[in-house]
Amino acid sequence: MKKWLPVLLAVILTAGCAPNFSKQDQVVQKKNDKKESAIVPNYQISDQYYKTILPFKPSKSRGLTVSNLNTRYDIDEFETGLMRVAQKQYSPNDYLFQEGQYLDKDTVQSWLNRKYTPAQLKAKKLKASENLGLNPVATGKNAASTPIYLAHILEQDYLIKSNKNTVKLGGVVIGLALNSVYYYQKEQYGATYDKTIDHSIVASHGKSIAQEVIKRLRNISGLKNVPITIALYEQKGTDSVVPGNFFAYTTVSNGSTSIDKWKSVNEKYYLFPNDATEKKYRDDSQSFNNFKYDVEKYFPNYNGVVGRGLYKDGQLSKLNIEIPMQFYGQSEVVGFTQYIAGLLSDFPDYIALEISVTSVNGPKALIVRDPNEKEPFVHIYE
Repeated sequence: MKKWLPVLLAVILTAGCAPNFSKQDQVVQKKNDKKESAIVPNYQISDQYYKTILPFKPSKSRGLTVSNLNTRYDIDEFETGLMRVAQKQYSPNDYLFQEGQYLDKDTVQSWLNRKYTPAQLKAKKLKASENLGLNPVATGKNAASTPIYLAHILEQDYLIKSNKNTVKLGGVVIGLALNSVYYYQKEQYGATYDKTIDHSIVASHGKSIAQEVIKRLRNISGLKNVPITIALYEQKGTDSVVPGNFFAYTTVSNGSTSIDKWKSVNEKYYLFPNDATEKKYRDDSQSFNNFKYDVEKYFPNYNGVVGRGLYKDGQLSKLNIEIPMQFYGQSEVVGFTQYIAGLLSDFPDYIALEISVTSVNGPKALIVRDPNEKEPFVHIYE
């Protein structure tokens, strides 16, 4: 058993592959009438990732994503998927990423509320100007069952160099997370009910909300004359083991407050193994089943292999596989990881693969193969 593999990997990383962070650009960031010193690292992981301006500034609505979305899969996909949408408008080669600096926590929370009736405003002792909820009014006998469509709002800012040493806001991307399942209680502390919302209704409400969001953003200082992209995301229910997906986006040019047209985003996640996936994507399911069989054949302590595949325009582009195992020593981890790395030929080379090997004690190994790469990156946790 090749116990020296972790040492070899560490030597490779430290010797030749580690980025040189000593080379950085000193720039000035302009925001409204203010100027701040900032740093742009020269190193970029790949053309699929944005450089991030330093010092890092956390989002002004930080923490709300975790509390407002249903699953950890939606939490991750909502943010990373929004970056993929951003790349359609803002190239990672030209733009820098910064977390949202314009929508603060109070603003986002007020927009996520329901709209109040005049009577409700009076009862809550609120002014008309505070009636900012973007979700529908709840009135009548079955008020609780009126769906809340908008679950969360996420802002991402994209900066661009205006000259050699100055960066400024080049565009804003807003993600609207919408509910495909609405959960409600008919009485306080009572049973929880759920209502599935048809996609066409989700899309209709999402586009209507987006139009109002554009108008409000234009009234925020610094956002009057920048392009704004809004993307619509449909999140899954609380029991889903795959994330939802973005399905539409639009970009409004400088100063405009009207949305002319929407563009479709043809992305969707599928679970492996799964009867529905096998029926729709038989070849991909067969590749996964062959891999699963080889894992079972090698290791008697096998507990299950689960895959989540991202399809773009009907073709599998990324596959994340989780393998939970029971190990009795580090040599088993090394041997098993080497064996798994040798099975990647089961999958077409155009697919981005990420395989996580875990145990009850935490992560044990990570195997990553980029599209069209013959050799994977392998890391074994010590």
